[in-house]
Amino acid sequence: MKRPLGTIAGARSGDKGGDANLGVWVRTEEAYEWLSTFLTKEKLKELLPEAQEVTRYDLPNLKALNFVLHGLLGEGVASSTRFDPQAKALGEWLRSREVEIPEELL
Repeated sequence: MKRPLGTIAGARSGDKGGDANLGVWVRTEEAYEWLSTFLTKEKLKELLPEAQEVTRYDLPNLKALNFVLHGLLGEGVASSTRFDPQAKALGEWLRSREVEIPEELL
């Protein structure tokens, strides 16, 4: 079913110099299995087209994924021209994106 990703996933984001850090997590093992397969670097770039260079870290013990979006904030918060120069809203922006979520996870 097409729903906002935030229906089953939490997120937190922020700045690390010129990079943005984005953590995404779910509550169940089944949801993590789906998330880790679904939310690839390529899919993240599709959902957040402003992301160019992305590194993904898997955190299975936390049922979470962590992404570093390299260079998203230019030279850092003081020089960024983004509406969200500290990337604090980036996680909520991702959570708002509508995606196909398996019905059994809802």
